[in-house]
Amino acid sequence: MRHRIAGRRLSRTSEHRLAMRRNMVSSLFEHETISTTIEKAKEVKAFAEKLITLAKKGTLSARRRAIAMLGNRDIISHEDGKAIKEGTIIGKLFSELGPRYLDRPGGYTRIIRLSLRRLGDNGQLVLLQLIGQDESSKKEAKAATKKGSRKKAKEATETDSRANGTDQQQ
Repeated sequence: MRHRIAGRRLSRTSEHRLAMRRNMVSSLFEHETISTTIEKAKEVKAFAEKLITLAKKGTLSARRRAIAMLGNRDIISHEDGKAIKEGTIIGKLFSELGPRYLDRPGGYTRIIRLSLRRLGDNGQLVLLQLIGQDESSKKEAKAATKKGSRKKAKEATETDSRANGTDQQQ
């Protein structure tokens, strides 16, 4: 019986699970989307959301707790064969991701199932993504097009009725 035992073992030791979880969350914060299996994504999701909630506080103690839980690895990009340091994971978490979700009371990530299966073991692959500002801008654009199409439809019916009304008067 597994009473009061939370979490998945994922066929790994506890140290390996902890390291994997930290690495996956760091990659998620760096790239804002990662591809993994459904089981790993469900494990990583809760940890990532707790760290984003810490980042929303923005205090020094919250930053230190995040460093203790996650580590503070560098974000490195490669240009012209040279490694260039762009910042740190904790810096991005507290400067970009925390302020992005200030008005959101949770649900910072989403899991999207892919139709692809992993070749080696036929494992179900998913995308784990941070819900971003691009979503809000898409919603605003969609709302604007809906309003615009409603206005256009309204104007079209008004012009049609005017045209029909003038035709009836003649």
